[in-house]
Amino acid sequence: MAQDTVDSGPGAILRGLDKVNGQTVDVELRSGDTASVFGLDVALGDCRYPADNPTGDAFAYLTIWEQGRSQQLFDGWMIATSPALNALDHARYDVWVIRCMTP
Repeated sequence: MAQDTVDSGPGAILRGLDKVNGQTVDVELRSGDTASVFGLDVALGDCRYPADNPTGDAFAYLTIWEQGRSQQLFDGWMIATSPALNALDHARYDVWVIRCMTP
């Protein structure tokens, strides 16, 4: 089975949702950096996209934990076109990938 070639972007654009009040926020995050999204800290390891279709999909490796706590809530790959496939499980907040930043 042939595999598609992928490129890594310098970062990703993520969207956060506060389920209690319906507020959303978009965050640009560079690979290797951590950002605050409502009450969560989100670290981006890498963001990959198909080399032949940079706007087609995004695969981001995220680590997410609540601010002030050390236990991870999420650690893995999140896919932009299928956010429910491997999603953050949190009662109040939701985070998902919109797209990779491309050069």
